[in-house]
Amino acid sequence: MTELNPVPDAAAASTAPVLTLQAVYLKDTSFEAPMGPRVDGNWNPQISLDLQTVASVIEGDLREVLLTVTVSAKQGDKTLFLVEVKQGGAFLMQNLGEEDAKRAIASICPAVLFPYARAVISLLVGQGGFPQLLLPPVNFDALYENAAQQTENVTKN
Repeated sequence: MTELNPVPDAAAASTAPVLTLQAVYLKDTSFEAPMGPRVDGNWNPQISLDLQTVASVIEGDLREVLLTVTVSAKQGDKTLFLVEVKQGGAFLMQNLGEEDAKRAIASICPAVLFPYARAVISLLVGQGGFPQLLLPPVNFDALYENAAQQTENVTKN
């Protein structure tokens, strides 16, 4: 008879790749509105979005992945607001190869953290007196692939 839920072999379990979220936290944030919510004319700002991800070892196989999301809104030459959120996550990473670890840090972990950062940005912009700002979803896997391809192209030349 075939078992539907076999008990994993202890040796296989100890070498299986593991990536698990241990904690999500807001590490740092800033909001600047040089002129306050006063805007002359129609509300039609140019929004720019910058994303950065860094990782560091907390202890053993526990890594901190920090996603920094910076959003600025300008109308003409005037800055309406600038908001930066550093959303942190503690991830347990065991038995990941070098390429899998890079992908986890640059794609999977930021994709987990982004919705939290997105909510904080929306809250800060609204509390600053501006119309609601909902950032669109970000495809971190595509960003990772593009960066990897650009690096490959540079090393070939």
